[in-house]
Amino acid sequence: MKRFSEEHEWISVSGDVGTVGISDYAQSQLGDIVYVEVPEAGKKLTKGGEAAVVESVKAASDVYSPVTGEVVEGNTALAENPALVNSDPLGAGWFFKVKIADKAELDGMMDEAAYAEFVKGLA
Repeated sequence: MKRFSEEHEWISVSGDVGTVGISDYAQSQLGDIVYVEVPEAGKKLTKGGEAAVVESVKAASDVYSPVTGEVVEGNTALAENPALVNSDPLGAGWFFKVKIADKAELDGMMDEAAYAEFVKGLA
């Protein structure tokens, strides 16, 4: 199950590792993604802190970590093919995997239905 933040990041948890990316709404707002910078393994992240950078033809934007933890893997495929974020934002276009320090941080995040309602309110 994916959980979503108000900053349009999503996280999908397996065990104590979360895979993080940006939502379909976020990639559609950014437009064509031309560059992605993902964190390297070993980088310490804090909840709400900057974790990655995504640049599109419209703008550059920070991607924030929805949890505190340590990066276990960055999606290196995005360096060669940043458009994966546009074509498959909830799948192959993930940004990084993080070993979660405190799963309680997930409690305040939205499920897909709540996030869909949140996005409707932004229009």
